[in-house]
Amino acid sequence: MLLIFFLHLLGLLGFDLPAEKNVNPVEVVRVPSYCEGIVFDQQGNAYISHGKFITRVSPDGKASNWAETGSPDGHKVLADSTHLVCDESQHAILHLDAHGKVIGKASAECDGKPLRGPNDLTIDPKGGFYFTDPGDSSQAKPIGTVHYVDSKGKTHLVAEGLAYPNGIVLRPDGKTLLVGESGFNRILSYKVLTPGEVDRMQVFADLPSKQGDQIDNQPDGMCLDEAGNLYIAHYGMRQVQVLSLGGKLLRRYPAGNLTASNVAFGGPKMDQLYVTGGLGKEGESEGGLFRLDLRGVRGLVILPKGRKQ
Repeated sequence: MLLIFFLHLLGLLGFDLPAEKNVNPVEVVRVPSYCEGIVFDQQGNAYISHGKFITRVSPDGKASNWAETGSPDGHKVLADSTHLVCDESQHAILHLDAHGKVIGKASAECDGKPLRGPNDLTIDPKGGFYFTDPGDSSQAKPIGTVHYVDSKGKTHLVAEGLAYPNGIVLRPDGKTLLVGESGFNRILSYKVLTPGEVDRMQVFADLPSKQGDQIDNQPDGMCLDEAGNLYIAHYGMRQVQVLSLGGKLLRRYPAGNLTASNVAFGGPKMDQLYVTGGLGKEGESEGGLFRLDLRGVRGLVILPKGRKQ
């Protein structure tokens, strides 16, 4: 019993994570512009969003155009091999088939009001999903919202009054929803009462601010490892930051991209962290997909259900 407690304590303190000096980003592929939305399908293909397009990258590193939607962003692949894609230009969550063809909209309005510009989403294993809708929200204009789409396809308002809600992650037990609030450089936590209904907002962690040649400090896409640590693409800081279950900053890994935008675990052993973003300022540089080898760490895998047509 004492040994189990000790091992758990080591995990909480982050001693099982590779040291920052031992992690170096490896470039996988470049695209013409800033990219985001990294996700993997069951065959190990990666998908990244950039400009109007979604590019598929095979396990051997070959890139090909997979879909053109308008302005794709956050992306998830479902168990039936269909895809959910946030698209700002279409003000909707799009539902695509396995070949990249749009087969419908999984969400386009809430309570009769059109969505502004969905950014990212996280799957509820019970059949629904949560997504952020920041639109043009900011500190001065905190109108960003979080929504839930249930298994029947109805969209519900979950939270509002946010300054650019961005990355979003549901913990695997379905009891805690984590949201990156870019406008205030922090991660928010919501206790989930029932799917689509949450308790009051709490601040899970305030994140480090930009320094030196870093150009911004906005938390963007996020993911979890099996120990419950949270990995955050910190836009403008050229970093992926790792927070413990309690919100303690454990590591700052180099992201490869200056404007790191999203993160996802992949690889045969699920111990490789992939990072999207831009090599320089957004709109002025190419986008890159980088890989961080985190031996000894495994990403969390949740196989979501398919969507009803």
